[in-house]
Amino acid sequence: MANVLFHVENHIGYVTVNRPEVLNCFDYQTLFELQEIVNDISLNPNVHVVIFTGEGEKAFSAGADLKERKTLNETEVRRNVKAIRDVFNSISMLQQPTIAAVNGYALGGGFEWLLSCDFAIAAKGVSMGLTETSWAIIPGAGGTQRLPRLIGEMKAKELIFTAKKITAEEALDLGIVLEVVPYERLTEACQEFAAKMMKNGPVAIKQAKYAITRGINTDLQTGLEIEAKAYELTIPTEDRIEALQAFSEKRAPQFKGK
Repeated sequence: MANVLFHVENHIGYVTVNRPEVLNCFDYQTLFELQEIVNDISLNPNVHVVIFTGEGEKAFSAGADLKERKTLNETEVRRNVKAIRDVFNSISMLQQPTIAAVNGYALGGGFEWLLSCDFAIAAKGVSMGLTETSWAIIPGAGGTQRLPRLIGEMKAKELIFTAKKITAEEALDLGIVLEVVPYERLTEACQEFAAKMMKNGPVAIKQAKYAITRGINTDLQTGLEIEAKAYELTIPTEDRIEALQAFSEKRAPQFKGK
């Protein structure tokens, strides 16, 4: 049985970490499989939005597999940390919009997985947080960088220094998650949000994401130059012409991602 499952339906790619018996923790094999799938998605024009989740009802992911970690020497620990850092970076750099469907615990590396996605929608009451300092380590897969950029330096320091766990509702108030829904509606809510994005031009969505993610950590002028280059790539597309034609014909456009 694969540790990570993947299928595509209606242009949505579904990626599921399939280790519910260990709260969907990341061991090295799982990270390897996840990286391979993310690499494939990056080259798949049939995938317009990606939804990441964990198998079962208990956990999105509880982070690193500590049982495995106890058996590793320092070189192997560094290998695993690099692997989880690299795969989350790959997720954050996907051209397609990404949604974390947070179905349960999102702790440590599981919370960093959530942070690497563009959006997170969480089930009511789930617990999440960067708990690494309670294990005498620090978040090593982007947590110390992505969280303060998302919620501000002081609040991020509080959550990381205290290893505090927060609820989905608290995460919503902080702007970490986009929406909180009943568990039984989680997949549906993610699909509904994906549909809102997919009705728009796929090339435009990719270029808008590129402009935002590449520009947000630069100065304004550099960001505007990035935006201008991204805009240029939308001008010669068939979708842009289709949008104008559909407007003149008073109908919904039929975008092809070309």
